[in-house]
Amino acid sequence: MIALGIDPGTAICGYGLVETQGSKLKPLTYGVIETTPDMEGAMRLRKIHQEIDLLIKQYKPDIMGVEQLFMNKNVRTVMAVGQARGVILLAAAQNELKLAEFTPLQVKQAVTGYGKATKEQVIYMTQRLLNLPSKPHPDDAADALAVAICTIHCGSINRVRITNDRLC
Repeated sequence: MIALGIDPGTAICGYGLVETQGSKLKPLTYGVIETTPDMEGAMRLRKIHQEIDLLIKQYKPDIMGVEQLFMNKNVRTVMAVGQARGVILLAAAQNELKLAEFTPLQVKQAVTGYGKATKEQVIYMTQRLLNLPSKPHPDDAADALAVAICTIHCGSINRVRITNDRLC
């Protein structure tokens, strides 16, 4: 199984692809899609959509996991992340890719065993679970790898509700 994990954002959108090999997890690739503040909003969204679409076409994941929005005091931030999530979900739908959505608490629980783990604890466990020689960087890419791990773990125990109403 190959899972594409996404940590959505408009300035920085993290992605990580993880494959299962027996009981082991293998990172295929990870990184970020960056846009600049001088880009028009629609152009930022187009870039995110195009690059997610390319990742899907290149790696052909079996499922995409996306982190759900968390409440933020800054309404503009929530709106921007919501728009980024929209084009990410669209890319999944256009490629007929199964989709799973997780709260940050669920991702932390799946990766560290503790839903209130710190960012550093999540990065440490992500590095260990994927047998990476160093911490995945930047944090957005590490978060996306954690989402991919969560997607694989939850999918393998049949508890992920997929948006097309089928269980993984």
